[in-house]
Amino acid sequence: MIPPIDLRKHFIYEISMSTVTATAAQRNILDHLKRTGPAGAAALATTLGVTSVAVRQHLAALEQAGLVVMEEARKEGSRGRPSARWRLTPLADAVFADTHAELSVELVANVREVFGETGLTQLIEARTTQQAATYKAAMQGAASLKERVRRLARLRTDAGYMAEMKTTADGFLLIENHCPICRAARACNALCRQEQDVFRSTLGPDVSIERTEHIIAGARRCTYAIRQKKAS
Repeated sequence: MIPPIDLRKHFIYEISMSTVTATAAQRNILDHLKRTGPAGAAALATTLGVTSVAVRQHLAALEQAGLVVMEEARKEGSRGRPSARWRLTPLADAVFADTHAELSVELVANVREVFGETGLTQLIEARTTQQAATYKAAMQGAASLKERVRRLARLRTDAGYMAEMKTTADGFLLIENHCPICRAARACNALCRQEQDVFRSTLGPDVSIERTEHIIAGARRCTYAIRQKKAS
């Protein structure tokens, strides 16, 4: 007797590798939900330039695979029927990059065991210095803060953070829709603190950076409010 195939695992593999046309369309849906949060089928169809029927078919397949779930949301003050929105499940994290998750967690534990917290701190500081130097080199020729933040977002996207920049009333917002080192960061919170140090070093001493959302704290994404400091 042929053993049953784990369709869920197979489906995730297909999506992550984007081996066929159908999975490419489904990956677009997953990417959009990852970047923007819950959305309705009609809104997804409009944004992605496909029909509502096609989107609903893809969503049904993604739901069967356990990657998305539908939730009802009622607009504040509305008495009408609540709208249906789709959001990612925790299982969908497997589709997005998590840079050598198991190895990273094990290395953190091993360094802590062999060299203690002091040794781990020194290792993270060395990583901070090296990363900051790389980012600073990429800032050459960027005269404005806007251009520096734009380049930083590009660097973070290249590293797997699905980053983007948005302009705000008093500065900019650096948004990281994914954390490729999430498991390692949960094992060692200093990795998150290190990232803010890298950003400060990269953008310069005349810039203030405040983390306003944090994946480790339960948020959907990490966001950083970036403002030019006022001259004293």
